[in-house]
Amino acid sequence: MEEEAVRLGEAVKQFSVFLENKAGELLSVVRLLNDAKVEVLGLSVQDSIDATMVRMVVSDPETVETIFMERGIPYGCMDLVVVQLPGGSTNLSRILSSLLVAEVNLHFSYPLLVHPEDKAVLALCTEDREIASHVLIKNGFKVLYQDDLSR
Repeated sequence: MEEEAVRLGEAVKQFSVFLENKAGELLSVVRLLNDAKVEVLGLSVQDSIDATMVRMVVSDPETVETIFMERGIPYGCMDLVVVQLPGGSTNLSRILSSLLVAEVNLHFSYPLLVHPEDKAVLALCTEDREIASHVLIKNGFKVLYQDDLSR
């Protein structure tokens, strides 16, 4: 029996930015993006004594990339899997179990600030985005794409 093909959309982009560990650095980046009409939709901050790494999902990745290049702000960009959690966090174990059965490693994860369709949303960095997306969809989860989050 042939398995139905799953159509994947454009991946959700995550920007990683290294900032000095001093008051107001993150605020200045968020204001810079807001001034360009870009919303920060998800945020993860990892702090150390001398530097801070900020991971962010934004409403307009192309504009952010242009801003960062024009301003000389060093950044990295990667694709994420973004999945809705129907019924809230009770489905987290189902998501993790689905990935485990498929032997897809999870590198890190964080919730997004937006809740499309009033449902919790989780950003996942996996070793293989396409396989993770297929597995989650096959197990009944809704995977979101950049167009689902951009306005």
